[in-house]
Amino acid sequence: MADQDDYRPIDCHRYSQLEVAILRRWRLRLCWQDEHGDAHVEVVEPFDLRTANHEEFLLARRDNGETLRVRLDRLRNVEPVGEAVDLWD
Repeated sequence: MADQDDYRPIDCHRYSQLEVAILRRWRLRLCWQDEHGDAHVEVVEPFDLRTANHEEFLLARRDNGETLRVRLDRLRNVEPVGEAVDLWD
């Protein structure tokens, strides 16, 4: 299991693109690995970026209203659903 010492900040451009997605209320298809190394893919609505214990997180809502928190350096791909842009390349 990774701890805060393993955190690697993401590129500023990628961070800014996440901010744009939040402001524009884009639904995103996220691909990420959890703290155990398991891969996940989910479509969510991002609503905030937060910092806790020197780590940065994306907060998003699942379709069932549940909140998802993903550490930014664990994101592998971020793709707007229905938008003609690519956030992660």
